[in-house]
Order: sequence, then structure tokens, then C-alpha cells
Amino acid sequence: MNNTAAVAALSAVLALAAARAADSSLAAATPGTYKVDPTHTQVSFSISHFGFTNYYGLFSGATGMLQFDPGHLRASKLEVAIPIDSVTTTAATLTEQLKGDKWFDTGKFPQATFVSTQVEPESDGALVTGDLTLHGITKPVVLHVRFIGAGVNPIEKAYTVGFEATGAINRGDFGITAYLPALGNEVRLRIAGAFERQN
Repeated sequence: MNNTAAVAALSAVLALAAARAADSSLAAATPGTYKVDPTHTQVSFSISHFGFTNYYGLFSGATGMLQFDPGHLRASKLEVAIPIDSVTTTAATLTEQLKGDKWFDTGKFPQATFVSTQVEPESDGALVTGDLTLHGITKPVVLHVRFIGAGVNPIEKAYTVGFEATGAINRGDFGITAYLPALGNEVRLRIAGAFERQN
């Protein structure tokens, strides 16, 4: 790498670091209507694998909208849909089994949806209560949402806000009962959510 290229690369890194530091507080984020960025939004889940390990899987390709105002979080609204056949694990055979009728039955129930019903502010984010529809069953779920950062994505050039959410459900409540109780009933969720501003 020549000196000119090295200086340009260093400048880009410093600019990105400066932008990230400037936009790290919730109060600095810009209100508006946001669309899910599907390539940077991930839903990971884990269950107990016979009590030996916590086994992880991942969903991707989410779509949806966020109405967001950091100054009035209670007025925020979120609607998200997740294609269930995007499920993946580290075992190809298991991934295919999860799509079958003993588990998610993606042919009959191709997507899960989450629609918020209440947002309660916390010091670094919010408790978001909503209706989760999975496997044809709708139940209330509470997510602990933490603000990560906001600013213009240097690659896509779109103003983006990012969050991390955690929560838990019991899969049996949604009619997914294969191998209970040997395999865990509680499913822990960790969600990386990225949203691009539309207006």
C-alpha cells in the first residue's frame, strides 16, 4: 500500500470512529419513520440441548417498520416480519429438520411477526411489549431493548439507528413441542436490529 492509499484508509477509519462516537446517545438520534435493514438485522435463538449446552440458531431477512422518536419513546411503534425458512444452524441436517412439520412447519407457517403494543422507557433503552405470532399462535412477549447507536452508515449512506434486544419465550406455548422436555422449552432470544430512516 502506498502512502496516499494508507492516508486515505486511515482518514476513513478516523472519520468512521468520530461519527460513531458522536452518535452514541439515544437523545442524539433523529426521529422519523424507519425501515428494517434486512442485511444487518439478525434474530438469534438458543435452547438447552439435553442440559449439556445451549444450542444456537439464527433467522435473517427481517422486514418491517419502526416509528421512532427518542424524545417520546412511549409513542414509538414497531412491526416486524421474519421469514421462518431463513432459519440456519451449524448442522445442515438439523436446519432442514427445523423447517419440517415437527418444528416450525414453514410450509404452513412461513413467517413470524412481532407488533408492539407498549413501549416503556428505561435508562438506556426501553421495555417493548408486543404480540408475537409464531407457528400460527399469538402470545404477548416482552423485549429488553438497548440503544446501540445512530448515524449515517458509511457504506449504504443511509441514516441508521441500531438496537439490541433480548427476551425469552416458551416454545411449547406456540405449539412447538418436539422432544419436550428433553430439549429445552425456554427459547432465549437476542436480536440485532438495524433500521434505515425513510423521512
